[in-house]
Amino acid sequence: PLLPVCLRRPESSERRKLLEDEARLCGSVDYPRSAATSAESPPRHRPSTSPCGRRHRLQSTMKKKVLLMGKSGSGKTSMRSIIFADYLARDTTRLSPTIDVEYSSVQFLGNLHLHLWDCGGQDDFYKNYLDNMRDHIFRSVELLVYVFDIEHFEAVDLKQFEAVAEALDQHSPDALVFVLLHKMDLVAEEERSLVFRERESLINECTRNLAVRVKCFPSSIWDETLYRAWSQIVYSLVPNTKLLEDNLNDFCKICGSDEVVLFESTTFLVIAHCEDGSKHSDVHRFEKISNIIKQFKLSCRKAQASFEGMVVQNSRFTAFFNLFTSNTCIMVIVSDTDIQPASIQLNIDAAKPHFESLIPQTQM
Repeated sequence: PLLPVCLRRPESSERRKLLEDEARLCGSVDYPRSAATSAESPPRHRPSTSPCGRRHRLQSTMKKKVLLMGKSGSGKTSMRSIIFADYLARDTTRLSPTIDVEYSSVQFLGNLHLHLWDCGGQDDFYKNYLDNMRDHIFRSVELLVYVFDIEHFEAVDLKQFEAVAEALDQHSPDALVFVLLHKMDLVAEEERSLVFRERESLINECTRNLAVRVKCFPSSIWDETLYRAWSQIVYSLVPNTKLLEDNLNDFCKICGSDEVVLFESTTFLVIAHCEDGSKHSDVHRFEKISNIIKQFKLSCRKAQASFEGMVVQNSRFTAFFNLFTSNTCIMVIVSDTDIQPASIQLNIDAAKPHFESLIPQTQM
């Protein structure tokens, strides 16, 4: 039988010794001594580019400025409400147009705060953004999400995007740019791929002389493409995804599972995953699961029930979906019938403290 992972939290004295040893090896962080051993005030941390110093800095709150822009009626506020405010797609019809700039702060993975600037898309507002508020809007931007309505993709819209990209290139040249070609459900299914490639080519042509990097996605609030796009957007902001994926890969091997996926527990966006190397025919499977589980969770809430997890089993595989750390959920897929479900559950429970330490919490 598969043995559970044995993860033990060190005693306080042992833990302090490990921290001090780590500090000496990294040569970057002075860990404060306890009040019982010294009356001195804790030394200030010195900035460092070493892995140990980087991990220590992840303990503090990280704030990321995210611009959400696009023409009025393109669907910006609708997608924000579905992803971050638990709206159903059918409920977005009652949302009113954004006036000027709407500010909201979203806590993601505990210590990552996304400061969303939802910018109204009327022409007068854009003139104001580019002429009078240029520095205020485009300074210190981590990421721009620009939304095009696929049905109203005109030359004037491209010109407007080009002006925004130039302003971003001037004030935040290191910012990432994600362009969502939205409302793709309105395009005939057999034509979607061709239409998307054509629009993507025109967008890339607009920015080929700029420093900003642009990535395009098709999207619709009525299917999983919205979750796919926003999972990639958020993935680019999470600082330690490589570390998470390395540990998930180890966990996948220990469990003997086919696939392990880590979701953020509020939005159900995918933040990390690993697989055993098998080819899967459905490349959108994670986003479909995100959509299904989030809708089920909302249904549980309406019934005044709490969602903690589920197990789905058939003749080909067993799928476990559990609340994992304080801000993530985990999905484990196992096709080996010799592996008992109870052993997988033991491994999930045993791994929780370890993964909790990899996703630091905000210090309130």
